[in-house]
Amino acid sequence: MTALSRRGVLKSLPIAAGAVVTAGATSSPAGARTASDASFPQPGTRSTPPGTGRLATELTVRLTEQELPGVGHVLTRAYEGTVPGPTLRVRPGDSLEITQVNALPPNGEAMHQDTNLPHGFNTFNLHTHGLHVDPSDEADNVFRVFEPADRPGDTTTHRSTIEIPADHPAGTFWYHPHHHGSTATQLLNGMAGVLVVEGDVDEVPEIAAARDVVVCVSELKLSGGRVPDLTSHGVYDHITSTFLVNGAKNPVLTIAPGEVQRWRVVNAGALTAHFLSLGGQEMHQIACDGITFMKPVATTGLTLPMGGRVDLLVRGGRPGTYKLTGGGPNRHLLTLVVTGTARSMSLPSSLPGRPVGLPEPTRTRVLTLRSYENVFSGAFPNAYRILGDGETPPADPRAGRADLAWGRMAPGYVNQRVRLGEVEEWTVVNDSHVHAHHPFHLHTNHFLLTAVDNRRLATPVWHDTVAVPPNGSVTFRLRAADFTGRSMLHCHQLQHGDEGMMQIVEYVN
Repeated sequence: MTALSRRGVLKSLPIAAGAVVTAGATSSPAGARTASDASFPQPGTRSTPPGTGRLATELTVRLTEQELPGVGHVLTRAYEGTVPGPTLRVRPGDSLEITQVNALPPNGEAMHQDTNLPHGFNTFNLHTHGLHVDPSDEADNVFRVFEPADRPGDTTTHRSTIEIPADHPAGTFWYHPHHHGSTATQLLNGMAGVLVVEGDVDEVPEIAAARDVVVCVSELKLSGGRVPDLTSHGVYDHITSTFLVNGAKNPVLTIAPGEVQRWRVVNAGALTAHFLSLGGQEMHQIACDGITFMKPVATTGLTLPMGGRVDLLVRGGRPGTYKLTGGGPNRHLLTLVVTGTARSMSLPSSLPGRPVGLPEPTRTRVLTLRSYENVFSGAFPNAYRILGDGETPPADPRAGRADLAWGRMAPGYVNQRVRLGEVEEWTVVNDSHVHAHHPFHLHTNHFLLTAVDNRRLATPVWHDTVAVPPNGSVTFRLRAADFTGRSMLHCHQLQHGDEGMMQIVEYVN
């Protein structure tokens, strides 16, 4: 098996594959390091009050008319009336208590008998993507259902209490709705926000001196000033995606020559991966999906799958104007202007990262992400399935590919039982020839990516979301810890997830 370097992985995966590296961690003391340009928006921030260990906040979701810079007047479902919602900042050991108000109108359509037909577009719940927290009760429980009120103008209230473990890694995470059947539509409205766990990596002197910049990339499917609901398979196919950074189209950020900034980049889109490139400016990755590296890794470009995050140290170079592109030279996410008095800021030589090793596995699993075209009648003719170990059995073995149940999400069926503390090796295969975008996301626990297309990584990388290359595979090791209960794994191309490419995982002692 040929070893594949971390830098080689970053650069070699095609955009459809998504990144083999992603996101990081930061704590931001008050002061100049979190100040931002007037022209470069930052989401509002809600932080744990000093000395309390408790962040109690409210998030209201309603249809909101807003003026998006560079886009115009739109109507979207939004947290707190903004795209994205507010950034939540906590520390290990904190309690995150969120009161969620559903101020959306009643669902107008009848509920489908097939759970894998998109539905319930004004129903949501809460997923704290990437956090290693309890997946049950009123914590990160994606089986909860936050229905709207029965009458227009009324609201319903729902509460989540998420205890952040005292040893939780510091990093960049995010939150979004995860009601099966409505997730893609709601993400394409911009319903998402950044969630930061502050801690050790933020106290590294070179990182503490850097300006902390949230770069939340949203993908909106706007038609006539609003986002249509996913009522048939091809609704979004002919609508050009609008990509926003912190709710603005191609905002401008400034940096001085020699200045180092820390960017927390979150792909909060539902359908599109981004190949991030910055026109030759110096970038050093310090974390992936909220797990800090042992040292910075220089890169000229990397791929960020849907749901993935990456923390970058960006150092200003020669004065001029540069574009952060995602998905090709014509997809500009933001403009970086290098200007002003030169500064001399250094990069850290080491970081308080998580070691990249696990013992030999005692169990293996193979999962296959597979799409079938035109096998069903009606508005959603395609089948998005997860086959292999633990696949959902067919309701009618004689029906073949037209069986509605086979390999698709089934609310009462546990596909994978994972024992805490046991080291497993999983291989996830993408054999879908048409639908190349299949990022794999596991809830509750990170996993250690060890190989791509059977090529061993010289340095494994921790992930919670990783793109599986088209007609290829990823291999990782998993040691689940701390929390029992039902959770999820699924494709984070969220239309695929809503239509069945999802499984239930139960963590057991």
